[in-house]
Amino acid sequence: MIATLKAAHYKIKLIFSIPQILPKKYNVAVCAIFKNEAPYLREWIEFNHIVGVEHFYLYNNNSEDDYMNVLKPYIDCGLVTLTQWPYNQKQMECYMACIDEYASETKWLGFIDIDEFIVPKSTNSVYDFLQPFEKKAGSVNIYWKIFGTSGQLDRKLSGLVSEDFMVCWPKYMDLGKCFYNTAFGFDSNSKHAAQLHHKFWANYKGKDIPPVNIFNKICIGNRNVAKTSDFPIQINHYFTKSYKEYAMKRAKGDVYFKINPHDEAYFYEHEMKCTSTDYSAYKYLIKLKHKLGSDKSEI
Repeated sequence: MIATLKAAHYKIKLIFSIPQILPKKYNVAVCAIFKNEAPYLREWIEFNHIVGVEHFYLYNNNSEDDYMNVLKPYIDCGLVTLTQWPYNQKQMECYMACIDEYASETKWLGFIDIDEFIVPKSTNSVYDFLQPFEKKAGSVNIYWKIFGTSGQLDRKLSGLVSEDFMVCWPKYMDLGKCFYNTAFGFDSNSKHAAQLHHKFWANYKGKDIPPVNIFNKICIGNRNVAKTSDFPIQINHYFTKSYKEYAMKRAKGDVYFKINPHDEAYFYEHEMKCTSTDYSAYKYLIKLKHKLGSDKSEI
């Protein structure tokens, strides 16, 4: 009850005190930290660029693969800004550094991983979806759709993640990732900053502002308060990919956890919930294949 009253209080205050929306270099950009993700970077950049991400602030966390060969064309054309981030288990600090240095360049700054693809459904552009929130929300939480292996023990890494995996959980995950409206401030010392990628509390005139979900409902706690299963936008979280890729993911280490909790039991905890299918990403596949230069599917 107290949390509900506080949420209502924040909402009322925002109605009467709206931050100024200024033009910036980008409408939507994302921040991501990665470690040994070279096989996936190109598809991830191209897909999220197609749906409206205009710039990528990428932080390399001690990768030992050929990530630079993949990223160089995107750095050269100005689509990617690459920063070396050699600090282990400092993911939140990485995000805070990105906010501090680059929030002035973009209206919206999202925090997603390399296994997460933004999939607008009611629109074809993430900015078209986010723009109506600019004068009423400090951040928007877009829910996960969790995908498993689609029954694949192994697969060719030359295949497209967004095409090869379509078996998923039948419901949306209660968590997702946040997009920060940079017209608002951010307090890195706030008690709410510990998990800012999942629950981003912006700050306005010294007050912390909770995130809203995609239906403009205040998000306090991790409950999915939506009354419909027809979501206008989602983040496809390709959590495991194939069984072998999941094992590779575990072996390479983690940017957040010192001891990676993603063991065999954790795998099956997620895999056994994959009883539905979702082809929402497929409407972008032809554009994606043209951008990648060839049809990578096996016919």
